[in-house]
Amino acid sequence: MPHLPGPTPGPATVTRSGPLTWVQEWHWFERTIPSPRRVNPTPLADHCHVPPPATLADIHVALASLTVRHEALRTTVDPLRPIQHVHRADWAPLPVDHVDLPVVDTDTVEAATAALAARPIDPERDPPWLARVLLEAGQPRAVLIAAHHVVIDGWGLAVLISQLHDQLRGGDVPAEAPTHPLDTVAAQPPERARAAEREWLTRLAGNPTGVLAPFGGTGHGDGRHRLQHRSADAYDDLDRVARRHQVSPEVVVLAALAHDVATHTGEHRFLASVVVSNRARAALRSSIGVRALTVPVQIDLRPGAAFGEVVASVAAASAAAYRHGQWRPAELVAAQARMDRGRGVVTVPTIEYNCYSWPRDYLVPARNTPPDRAATWIRSAPDEPCDTLYVDLGLDAGVVTLDVTVGDHLLDAGQAMALPARLCGLLRALADGAECPVPAHSLTPAAAGWWRAPRGWVCLAKVEDVLRGHPGVLDVTVAPSRGTAGEGGEPHLVAHARIAPGVTSGDLHRHVLDHLGEVPGILAPDRYVLSPDGPGSGRPPERSRPVTGGTETPRILSRPPATGAERALAAAVAAVGSAGPPAGSFEGPGAVDMNRCLADHGVTLVAVPRLLALLHRSGFTGIASDELAGTASLGHLAAALEPLPPRAHDGGETSP
Repeated sequence: MPHLPGPTPGPATVTRSGPLTWVQEWHWFERTIPSPRRVNPTPLADHCHVPPPATLADIHVALASLTVRHEALRTTVDPLRPIQHVHRADWAPLPVDHVDLPVVDTDTVEAATAALAARPIDPERDPPWLARVLLEAGQPRAVLIAAHHVVIDGWGLAVLISQLHDQLRGGDVPAEAPTHPLDTVAAQPPERARAAEREWLTRLAGNPTGVLAPFGGTGHGDGRHRLQHRSADAYDDLDRVARRHQVSPEVVVLAALAHDVATHTGEHRFLASVVVSNRARAALRSSIGVRALTVPVQIDLRPGAAFGEVVASVAAASAAAYRHGQWRPAELVAAQARMDRGRGVVTVPTIEYNCYSWPRDYLVPARNTPPDRAATWIRSAPDEPCDTLYVDLGLDAGVVTLDVTVGDHLLDAGQAMALPARLCGLLRALADGAECPVPAHSLTPAAAGWWRAPRGWVCLAKVEDVLRGHPGVLDVTVAPSRGTAGEGGEPHLVAHARIAPGVTSGDLHRHVLDHLGEVPGILAPDRYVLSPDGPGSGRPPERSRPVTGGTETPRILSRPPATGAERALAAAVAAVGSAGPPAGSFEGPGAVDMNRCLADHGVTLVAVPRLLALLHRSGFTGIASDELAGTASLGHLAAALEPLPPRAHDGGETSP
């Protein structure tokens, strides 16, 4: 079995090293996801205008001063272990360039920011940021900064740009020294994290899944839509509504979004994942390090409630959720994967809401768009999946900016474009005094073939398609059934399958579990009724003997690795996992159960880069890092592995 080398000594420029914070661990893992599949872009980027009479030399001096002040600007990360290194201020040249343009106007700055955001940043070897100065006739007009998310978050980038602008205006540098994430690693309270993780799992398990999917989108959509909507009129409307209800504008927009989801779907209980800055303490407010994380805001709306009640409910739920702003993403993702595999359904929050508009997806406005008019730009990419609805809110210079990212199985292009305009329309009605009560039922009919199961929405046709993909399944029908088998007499899902000899209900159950994270809108049936194929088996499936009774989960037998790819994956799991082998078995790859998922074996996100490196050394590729964070079994993952292509020998040593 291959072994990883020990930690390499840091270069002479390193002043101190230590582990990443829990929040950083998520973005450290996220950097390994193929860029088209990421939801959070890396790098983040924003800009500020240069106040006269600041010169290009002044900008370089200010950036050098900020580099000395902020250790995050000179921090690198280890490629295989969640470790960060702080370097001396002079360890590398300032990553700054400048571009001379004929005109530096709003559109030019937006386009240049988009171009800088598209430039890759290597946080393992280089400074985790880039800067570009836009010159007009030789005079600096704007400074653009891009930063890697593993070291600097969106709030941190705003702090950095604000301090840069202040220095260019001749302002004083804040007296207090900023806090680096390394300074807070030891202060991360595990008890508080465990409480927050329990809260997350409770919320995820207690909310319906797939709330948006049956009411929009495309039948087999696996891409995403991105758009930006700006409205000056909505800014005044939002201010009036917020003042009337004595809450923040951010709470009003979340309440409007919740009202819209309830109106659209008829669901009055769902979950919102809301980003908080985690900078409540004064010592952290000047820090540019990664601290922002999401909290679970439980949305419970009463049918017929006026909007004032909706706002109050959302404000109370937000306040209750903010105490859960410190948790361990690596541990929670693994726990959710285990829960999802046990329940047979993927729990995805309906809404992801961010109250600071980073990123804005860097969409360049259409030319000649009047600055005081609402405008929407949209782009779609069919190869970029997105499992939920992301809404970012920005309030800049008297304009409401709503950035939307959504999977096209949830909202199609037209629905995505209509959402922010509809929210602004709701704000206008509320500002004019309308109560806008929450409808008791959906105003949009569910798509054909969708069924409201006790655990959420499920597409029966998609479950049938997945089951037909299992070898030996000749025909299958999936339907809800009401009877004593359902818990409390509730309807449950039953799969009637005609099969070839040797196929069991456990095989079919494992097959559906392996596709939970790949096919939106499916869940593993509670009951499987099998009809063997062959002479004399002409009975209709619904009259065949049930193989499992009630809501009992079909038993899935353990299975050791069998193929070369499975043995390589098992060896990697045994090397990086922490759960240990099943009771009564021996240590080593042979003890790894190929019918269980990675989380079952104690593999969390922070071990994924090392696991992929071990697979690479064993000669295999073909799995993306985000695919390893789900519910799929090791056997399913191993089937996707491919041998590394041979490399032509050029006379030197061949790299692994």
